Amino acid sequence: MSLIPSIFGGRRMNVFDPFSLDVWDPFEGFLTQANAPANKDVAAFTNAKVDWRETPEAHVFKADLPGLRKEEVKVEVEDGNILQISGERSSENEEKSDKWHRVERSSGKFMRRFRLPQNAKVDEVKASMENGVLSVTVPKVPEKKPEVKSIDIFG
Repeated sequence: MSLIPSIFGGRRMNVFDPFSLDVWDPFEGFLTQANAPANKDVAAFTNAKVDWRETPEAHVFKADLPGLRKEEVKVEVEDGNILQISGERSSENEEKSDKWHRVERSSGKFMRRFRLPQNAKVDEVKASMENGVLSVTVPKVPEKKPEVKSIDIFG
């Protein structure tokens, strides 16, 4: 596990992971007087969890985004090798007569960024969303196997 926590709550395996763009926030977890996150927009989906697995054919990302529709989520490739997943959850309308006992579901913006390896085919990225889980598939360039030619030995 990482010695430096991720501001986005990612499960980074190595502090020196070249593919992660997460930034360590020394104030992560501190709350204001009202027991609410200091910046509502930044705090909104800071714990949106993303799994990244690599298969022989592709890099597969799965993000838990409960309660969001696909129209509220954006998947982009930036600078040719940065996969960016972002979106926003709108807050619910508050009525003056409502009495809130607990507010744990957050609203606002979120963004996760991942540096893709060189073998990623960024022009063929596909994304789908089902039951609050976003799946992004980034195909890989097939690995070229060296051509081996046998040479006969004379003499």
